[in-house]
Amino acid sequence: MTEVRRLAPTPEQYSFAFGGREPLLTVAPGTIVEVTTEDCFGGLVRGHDDLPSQVCTFPYLNPVSGPIAVEGAEVGDTLAVHFVEIVPRRDWAVSTTFPHFGALTTTHETAMLHPALEERVWVYELDVAAGTCRFTARRSDFSVELPLDPMHGTVGVAPAAGEVLMSITPAAHGGNMDTPELRAGVTAYFPVNVPGGMLSIGDGHARQGEGEVCGTAVEAAMDTVVVVDLVKGGAPSSPRLESDDFLMTTGSTRPLEDAYRMSQLDLVGWTGSLLGLDDLDALQLVSQAGLAPVGNVVDTSYTMVSKLPKALLGAATAYDGTHDRLRRIGAEHLRRR
Repeated sequence: MTEVRRLAPTPEQYSFAFGGREPLLTVAPGTIVEVTTEDCFGGLVRGHDDLPSQVCTFPYLNPVSGPIAVEGAEVGDTLAVHFVEIVPRRDWAVSTTFPHFGALTTTHETAMLHPALEERVWVYELDVAAGTCRFTARRSDFSVELPLDPMHGTVGVAPAAGEVLMSITPAAHGGNMDTPELRAGVTAYFPVNVPGGMLSIGDGHARQGEGEVCGTAVEAAMDTVVVVDLVKGGAPSSPRLESDDFLMTTGSTRPLEDAYRMSQLDLVGWTGSLLGLDDLDALQLVSQAGLAPVGNVVDTSYTMVSKLPKALLGAATAYDGTHDRLRRIGAEHLRRR
């Protein structure tokens, strides 16, 4: 039977960076980990009057649970993380606007003469059984139920070369990519940059639109189940994702078009290696069949995702069928629970 471990950090154990930390948990490849995560505000924003600027302390935002070290993980390997289940821990979640954070306000890096956005909090009612979260406007009586689509905005490993990066930053190690594609049923592949890999997970979203345009999603604490595995060698240049239907690649940088180029380049290379195509043939296929959803356009770096339908791959499989194998392990765990 697959080993099951649990990671439930105390508030003092949450990390706010990737890299430079000793592991809270060490597991063998193939282990199921049940992990609790806090929302990006550390649970301190609970109502309309809890303005983040007043109840939160910078830089202690966006806590992550971990690191989790994987036995035998060496630099150049690939850490495979299959998300079995992501369930909100509370019946409420929050979203906000910040004066200097988001895609449609003046920021420190996009300086404007006009005033920044007002700081405002929205509280969402979550109904896990019904699969809904309720948006209620602050300045009118409008209200509407939106479908729950839980995901994690921040997942990654320790960066290379001993670097330490704030948890709000997306880069080649993963981090705060804020892509709605990172939901239950998806396997993420990360490069191992330090011994053990050092996986951390946080920033649960009950749902999020592409781009996270206001700067925050429907921010929620989560109970999450993952299967953590190791593929020897083959480290990707930046995180890759695989669902039942798509291969996905990511790119995180500024400007946004360069993040797009990074994700597309990796998808072209991945497609070519799986199908035995040269670069231009792979480029042609990705150009005509690929998709390009936005992750975030608000963080310190922006994130783009590129997708290719797996139906085009025929009998070819990524990472020797790791996704399907981990999915079966996760499904069996849910049946036994």
